[in-house]
Amino acid sequence: MATKQREPVTIISLQRLSLETPEPQPKESKTFTVEDAVETIGFGRFHIALFLIMGSTGVAEAMEIMLIAVVSPVIRCEWQLENWQVALVTTMVFFGYMVFSILFGLLADRYGRWKILLISFLWGAYFSLLTSFSPSYIWFVFLRTMVGCGVSGHAQGLILETVLKPMGRPVSPQVFWLAGSLLIIGLASVVIPTIGWRWLIRIASIPGIILILAFKFIPESARFNVSTGNTQAALATLEHIAKMNRSVMPEGKLVEPILEKRGRFADLLDAKYLRTTLQIWVIWLGISFAYYGVILASAELLERDLVCGSRSESAVAVTVGDTEGSQSPCHCRMFAPSDYQTMIISTVGEIALNPFNILGINFLGRRLSLSITMGCTALFFLLLNICTSSAGLTGFLFVLRALVAANFNTIYIYTAEVYPTTMRALGMGTSGSLCRIGAMVAPFISQVLMSASFLGALCLFSSVCIICAISASTLPIETKGRALQQIK
Repeated sequence: MATKQREPVTIISLQRLSLETPEPQPKESKTFTVEDAVETIGFGRFHIALFLIMGSTGVAEAMEIMLIAVVSPVIRCEWQLENWQVALVTTMVFFGYMVFSILFGLLADRYGRWKILLISFLWGAYFSLLTSFSPSYIWFVFLRTMVGCGVSGHAQGLILETVLKPMGRPVSPQVFWLAGSLLIIGLASVVIPTIGWRWLIRIASIPGIILILAFKFIPESARFNVSTGNTQAALATLEHIAKMNRSVMPEGKLVEPILEKRGRFADLLDAKYLRTTLQIWVIWLGISFAYYGVILASAELLERDLVCGSRSESAVAVTVGDTEGSQSPCHCRMFAPSDYQTMIISTVGEIALNPFNILGINFLGRRLSLSITMGCTALFFLLLNICTSSAGLTGFLFVLRALVAANFNTIYIYTAEVYPTTMRALGMGTSGSLCRIGAMVAPFISQVLMSASFLGALCLFSSVCIICAISASTLPIETKGRALQQIK
């Protein structure tokens, strides 16, 4: 049987290539940061409520601080005080403010802004009420110093508002400060001539007590919670904001690095922020010196008739002391209705430049805007020496109050924006504390030196403003359009 012949088969040996198909990887889950969530949620009803409640802290603070200016003539007459004793009251208020600003800043960076804000309002309201029962000048000074300690924590309200708002929505603390200033002057014009200065202090403490009850509607800063590792609390806050705004949260999981080191004073003097910090301190000190200098000078000009064209015939001189040879002249003159009117008109000036100030910081930038308004402040301090009528004096004071208010508004916003979350509260607290040195010196210039040398006092105020204008124009960091920084 014939065997069927097969065709030869060529076998080619192929080398097996190691081309293994990679195993399917799980799809990465989406993540978002607090900054992403705040921008996605957008501006809405929550931010309006936050603006009103936190802004109202400025009303309470202004009433407590400005109260000294309207009460000074009364306590001068009641306790027969000399110029330096009247100035010492304001100085001690700001001394308490200075010391506790740093302390509250440190505590806020460690334990949260909301808790410190609540404590500061409880403290301030308590000692403010006690002040109305002061039996003597010494007790009055001590209790007002304690009020200054409590008021120093109110700056945490601005920080809460700043970190919970979308970028490009500037806060305007000066509007509420204006409201508080006008309210205390208006109340003083009615209350002091009728039921006395003690009842004015009691009435002035009411806004702070009301705000204590309103704080339960305000959450802790989401940025603070997430930076301490408490992401659940931060997420709850963001969801609450989204619900109130009728908006939606971004998709994914909230992630942020846990920051172990917080609120260290050395960070403010780190190489990255050293120059910025030092210049900010100079500007805060100078602005505070000029701002409270204008306020106290306004009251002094009206009470003591230092400007040639605004003199009245209602000034009365009394003497202090009973012992022969120890008597010293003590000026005692109560504010007339026209004086309160001048104070109200000049105080309204604090909002006059507000729209232009907001446009300036958003279009020209924080640095250039601040340097312009500081330069103009220096000029109008010198113009205040012009011999003018009562109406002219009111006009100069109006413009000056507008300029110094714009300065404060800009530096508040800049300081809150330039520092990262880890040191924001400390930066604000330290700046606010050191600036009180200027506020502590201002009473002795406005209420003591001004009586001896009117032009000398004005030149001193003007020189400080020029230094601040130069410092503002050379700040190394511009925060216009820059997102808030999370870490150093």
